[in-house]
Amino acid sequence: MAQRNNRPPRTPRPQRVLLVEGTDDENVIRHLMEAGGSELNFEIQEQKGFSGVLNAARFHWLGNLLAIGIVVDADDNIDRQWANVSRSIAGDPIYRNLPDKPETAGVIVPGLPRLGIWIWPDNKSSGELEDFIFRMIPQPDPVWPRSERYVDDIPEDARRFPPHKALRAKVHAWMATRERPRPMWAGISAKDLVPDENSRAFLDWLRRLFGDDIP
Repeated sequence: MAQRNNRPPRTPRPQRVLLVEGTDDENVIRHLMEAGGSELNFEIQEQKGFSGVLNAARFHWLGNLLAIGIVVDADDNIDRQWANVSRSIAGDPIYRNLPDKPETAGVIVPGLPRLGIWIWPDNKSSGELEDFIFRMIPQPDPVWPRSERYVDDIPEDARRFPPHKALRAKVHAWMATRERPRPMWAGISAKDLVPDENSRAFLDWLRRLFGDDIP
């Protein structure tokens, strides 16, 4: 008598994957898509940091993906970060013709899989996800200058963040003053944050990267 196979069926591997550094990135992207009326036709995979994203990208190229996207922070030096991304990717013969620097509208490289690269906040400035979010704070805003002063007035010996992370602290201080203090991603759905030119460019990059026109 044949034994029954009780193993659950394998989940099909996704064909469109977006690799991000952390859960904040994932949640912000999900809520941006929802606020923009776009359907999520790709899987977001959080990789716990910059090196994790690049390692996962190399692993995924071995599969049968149609498109793969990489979203990472520029941190304090976008030129250095782009060089790190380019050096990691250029080892694959499909992607040897990367541009010398990121494109403002986001990099998309033809191939199989199609490759997309976006560097927070805008592909041209140093910074991170919070710099992207900062631009979505409606201006003029009466609370924002107070959030700036609150962080700026913290004595140097009491600060637990480096100077280049000051804007991050100010954004979170501002988010804490909302009607229902919430994380950044929830501020999008609550309309505390409003779409701007840069966030619309990011959504357009996602649509172009994961569109149905992949051959």
